Amino acid sequence: MRAKIALLAAVLATALTTAVAVVTAAGPASAAALTQVTNFGTNPTNLQMHLYVPDRLPARPALLLVLHYCTGSGPAMHTGSGYSPLADRYGFIVIYPSVTRSSKCWDVSSPQALRRGGGSDPVGLKSMIDYVSSRYPVDPARIGVAGASSGAMMTNVMAGVYPDVFHAGVSSSGVPFGCFATTNGSEWNSECSGGRITKTPQQWGDLVRNAYPGYTGRRPRMQIWHGTTDTTLSYVNFGEQIKQWTNVLGVSQTPSLTDYPQASAVRTRYGGTGGTPPVEAISFQGYGHSIPFDAAQAVRFLGFDGTGATTPPPSPTTPPPSPTTPPPTPTTPPPSPTTPPPGTGGCAATVSLNSWTGGFVATVKVTAGSGGTRGWTVGVTLPGGASVTNTWSATASGSSGAVRFTNVDYNGQLGAGQSTEFGFQGNGSAAGITPTCAAS
Repeated sequence: MRAKIALLAAVLATALTTAVAVVTAAGPASAAALTQVTNFGTNPTNLQMHLYVPDRLPARPALLLVLHYCTGSGPAMHTGSGYSPLADRYGFIVIYPSVTRSSKCWDVSSPQALRRGGGSDPVGLKSMIDYVSSRYPVDPARIGVAGASSGAMMTNVMAGVYPDVFHAGVSSSGVPFGCFATTNGSEWNSECSGGRITKTPQQWGDLVRNAYPGYTGRRPRMQIWHGTTDTTLSYVNFGEQIKQWTNVLGVSQTPSLTDYPQASAVRTRYGGTGGTPPVEAISFQGYGHSIPFDAAQAVRFLGFDGTGATTPPPSPTTPPPSPTTPPPTPTTPPPSPTTPPPGTGGCAATVSLNSWTGGFVATVKVTAGSGGTRGWTVGVTLPGGASVTNTWSATASGSSGAVRFTNVDYNGQLGAGQSTEFGFQGNGSAAGITPTCAAS
């Protein structure tokens, strides 16, 4: 557990020194300064609260709850996350909480944290929201939650436990609601962090719905970020979050739009093509747990950038049946608009495996030869009893025995020596597989 937390800290911590004032008065905090607030309400786990209020606020400002990574703090997020300068620009209030337990990780594991009114960290965080809303004219239709790593996990928890409070969430390098659940008091769930917990969309959605039984109102929209080579919280969790929130929001798992907002980034939108869809997912090719997160993109998704308030779609009272295959999560930038000549140097493929008892995830790297490629096909022969269940950034032909994977439209064209990656998940064992590659 300590080693895992240390790894999270090493990847995500931002060194800083921040001076803050402490107030206990009931009035609003000093504008344009990070201010510590005490006595903010029910707080069963002794959380700390810091508040940032810009100099200028609109008549009905938005409110954002920003949650830190393991070993982090609210002041560290104020300094390093990029949200406070955007709050100055667009006029929204930011709450920066801090965990005080030794791990400095949020409780996303205990049964108490995963149900409405159960106790633990969510109760204290909700008290912070209520405190600010009682002292500033906060727009109740524009209250968001965002976090990184452990904070991303808690973002999913808060969106599940308090769907009537939050209109949208931003999860950066996290895991689905309920994935980290334990019953033995442990804060860490290695099965989830390693990508070995997968469920159907309906099962993931039911975990969220069961956190607040009987609730039939609106649910928060969700933006999901992840790096494709994350070994701290496996990239498998990216697809599992997409399955969860598309199901919760009652939208198709087939992307409505795919585009490329940043270098090495692929963005997919579900249930809409505009800037505030029900679900938006951004993956970074070749990045691990630390990604080039862009707070401006998050603020745009939240609807805090001056483009107007957004309202999440109604959640159906009876969730629609959902397929068990997650949506494709492309991980490479678009091809050049010019078409290169056919490759003459072929291509090569290598595979890396993340295996566990009864399943595996394979990441395949395709490298073009001296002539480049216009397209490629990778072949693998799976051992007896093994089968492919999910594929991303390629199209699979077959699911057992001899399986072929063909490029999709955005990653077939490779220059000489250039590489791209695709992946697939399966049941059984893939030990010893050797991929072959053919270029066109």
